[in-house]
Amino acid sequence: MISRLSAVIAAFAFAATLAVSPVQAQDQKPADAASAVAADAAPATAAAPAAPAAAVENPYGLQAMLKHGDMVSKGVLALLALMSMGSWYIMITKLWDTQKMGNEAKEVRATFFKKASLAEGVKGLKEGSAFRFIAESGIEASEHHEGALTENIDHNSWVTMSVDRSVGEVGTRLQGGLGFLATVGSTSPFIGLFGTVWGILQALTAIGVAGQASIDKVAGPVGEALIMTALGLAVAVPAVLGYNWLVNRNKAVMSNVRAFGADLHGVLMGNRSVSKR
Repeated sequence: MISRLSAVIAAFAFAATLAVSPVQAQDQKPADAASAVAADAAPATAAAPAAPAAAVENPYGLQAMLKHGDMVSKGVLALLALMSMGSWYIMITKLWDTQKMGNEAKEVRATFFKKASLAEGVKGLKEGSAFRFIAESGIEASEHHEGALTENIDHNSWVTMSVDRSVGEVGTRLQGGLGFLATVGSTSPFIGLFGTVWGILQALTAIGVAGQASIDKVAGPVGEALIMTALGLAVAVPAVLGYNWLVNRNKAVMSNVRAFGADLHGVLMGNRSVSKR
């Protein structure tokens, strides 16, 4: 009896297995097919290159202004460019001059007044230097104090005036170009502002003629016009900073020049004859 019951249970289990297996096979087959399709599609998707972003040209930048601007706008840009180049040229050359004179002042202070005579001291100075010019002028005034008019001036005053005049000429040469820097620093913002006002005027006139006042028609031309103000400030700021910096450097250099002139005057008053040449 028990063996028969076991046989019946085994038969039902075998039949259930046969009934479930086709369904699982059918369910697995579509899943395998979907996986295969996805696997085939994945390389194709990965291989497809990303579409490059289209480059958008700015129609209201500086380059567009140079291409399509009127004569007034181009003239303002050219004037600002010339002012900027002139400012940088003056700043670089004056920096070189003051640096050179500062080095010469150190050398003169260390060697000039230790020479055996003023003539030897002058020969030791560089040709064309400010200190040699002052020394030669003082020596010339000390040795040549003759004439109907100059004899009315005492020797001390005559030499003093000659040395002071030479020092003043050196200071004038050293200050050359600073007036241009001051002019650029004070006027270039207004020149840039003029370009901005002119650009806004042209933009509003074009908008009025077209009869369109959308944001793209207003913001673009107005933003382009503001470039002029930015350029004016970019030219003015270095010029103002360079002017103030060079003024301070010139004061330091001229203090050394005036000290040399005072020492030279004292030597000339104590040694009237400078004949050892």
